[in-house]
Amino acid sequence: MRHLVTVAGATGYLGRHIVAALVEGGHSVRALVRSRASAEQPGSFGAPSLEGLVAQWRIVDYALPSSLRDACADTDRVISALGVTRQKASPWDIDFLGNLHLLEDAERHEVSSFLYVNVIHSDTGTSLTTRSKHAFSQVLKRSLVAAQIVNPSGYFSDITDFLLMAEKGLGLTIGDGAAKLNPVHGADLAEFIVAKCTGPAGAWNVGGPDIMSYQELEQLVFAIADRRAHILRLGPRTVRALIGIADHSSPQASNLARFFLEGLGQEAVGTPIGTRHLEAYLRSL
Repeated sequence: MRHLVTVAGATGYLGRHIVAALVEGGHSVRALVRSRASAEQPGSFGAPSLEGLVAQWRIVDYALPSSLRDACADTDRVISALGVTRQKASPWDIDFLGNLHLLEDAERHEVSSFLYVNVIHSDTGTSLTTRSKHAFSQVLKRSLVAAQIVNPSGYFSDITDFLLMAEKGLGLTIGDGAAKLNPVHGADLAEFIVAKCTGPAGAWNVGGPDIMSYQELEQLVFAIADRRAHILRLGPRTVRALIGIADHSSPQASNLARFFLEGLGQEAVGTPIGTRHLEAYLRSL
């Protein structure tokens, strides 16, 4: 059945793949964007342009709740990949309040479901990003609309940072790097999301087909970079000290340090999905 789906965060890495997958699946898309011109340009990390894919454009500012009024009117489903990555905006203002105002509009228009892209283990993170995402996921679970929550272990695009560090001759792990992860390609995750969004409520922890430790990941990126591995192994006291320094630097530095360093030390393996492999992706860059 064809649905009209409102997509928030449509111009991000994952959001662009979601729009493309929805159209491929026969659905029509209302894209909530800050700039149509930017949306119609190619995205980062190979994410597609939205030119020719979007049936309805809606210019919004998530810091202004009034701009979201009737964003979900006549919509069957809502998908939100909305969130702050490295922008200067506060994650609380966007990841929590922005999504909250969108959910309120979705409830007002009685949409069938609201699918939210969270992060795996958001309930244990101390960064403002993870706390904001977890707070919204809890509100969504109590919503009148069917709550669908997808918790990816990480994205291929995130791993490019490890490759860039390796090209400079430096790697980083927490302790021996034994914690495992299985990041997923945006296109694979988008296909999973589109398959779930027309179904019932639920929550899913997902990742890509390749499960590896951070130590194995470092070995991979150094091999691709063709550089000798120099891996800095951080112990608990060093991690606490670095977070303390970041906390006294700025809210943005604190958030990024906590999000990154906590992630390095935490097992983050979701149910494997998709067919795209990390090594092939990194070698294609």
